[in-house]
Amino acid sequence: MAHTVPGVRILPNAITVLAMCAGLSAVQFALSGHHAAAIAAIAIAAVLDGLDGRIARLLDATSKMGAELDSLSDAISFGVAPALVVYVWKLEGNRIGWVAALIFAVCMILRLARFNTLLDTEQPPYAKEFFVGVPAPAGGLLVLLPLILSRQLGGDGWWSSQWVVMVWTVAIAALLISRIPTLSVKTIKVPPRAVAPLLVLVGLLAAAVITYPLVALAVAMIVYLVHLPFAVRRYRWLAKHPEAWAVPPRDRRAIRRAHGVAARRLGLRQPLPGRVAGAAMRAVRLPRRTTPPQPVDQSRHAVEATGLTNAVRRRGGWRQLGLRRQQGGSRRPRTPRKTAG
Repeated sequence: MAHTVPGVRILPNAITVLAMCAGLSAVQFALSGHHAAAIAAIAIAAVLDGLDGRIARLLDATSKMGAELDSLSDAISFGVAPALVVYVWKLEGNRIGWVAALIFAVCMILRLARFNTLLDTEQPPYAKEFFVGVPAPAGGLLVLLPLILSRQLGGDGWWSSQWVVMVWTVAIAALLISRIPTLSVKTIKVPPRAVAPLLVLVGLLAAAVITYPLVALAVAMIVYLVHLPFAVRRYRWLAKHPEAWAVPPRDRRAIRRAHGVAARRLGLRQPLPGRVAGAAMRAVRLPRRTTPPQPVDQSRHAVEATGLTNAVRRRGGWRQLGLRRQQGGSRRPRTPRKTAG
């Protein structure tokens, strides 16, 4: 294990303190009416929060104090600060709005407490690729989406009404404490051949953030919300396929394709909803009777079978039902003759 210079070990904690200061500064900017600066401060806090843990692991400077300080910083920067920014911007003087802001801050703290608890709990191997619920930095930026849209579109609209902002705040709070799996970028491994294209993409994203910061941030938040169904689907697939837990993404795609080919070869194709049932009902539906019912004789079942066959042949239902006609066509059963006793 490499020896770490004592002065370098304090660097991760210093970055965490800077993130906390950025979150608190967002509240001061909101009180002064500089909402764009408040959004930028919380975004900077999110970037710093993503750096402190990685730098601590690279420098072998992880400590229990650093973990506790990181949780406190997240609670302030992404729980208290965004709630106060939203309240000062649109909900000031509204008691229900203050309740919504409190709910968001409390849910953020509960989410962080659960995250610290899960660190000591044994999880499946694939669980490290996901967060339980929306992480703190993403939640702190998502709750500011109405403010971002209001600043970018240059005016108020339905997205900035008090009731919409309150409902949105409570909805993001619910996502924070939910059990919905979300993708974690901490475990993503970049292959060597993708390093150069990834650096070009990072340069384009930096140019977009510098040129159109609010648009880039709003698009990033919308894309994050859209990815939630994909994350849930991937989590459930990994839970059902233990053979894919310890393999790279390329091999996982091969396993998924192999399962799909095997299912098609076995004929396990899922039927279209309502198609088979509808065809069956149309095939067996007989015309209504216009004459009084006749007495039932001994050949009633044979007559009904013949009528069903004619109805299926007339409506082309054999193929829709998946039935195969016998060679030589269908023969009408003969009615048994009565013999004298």
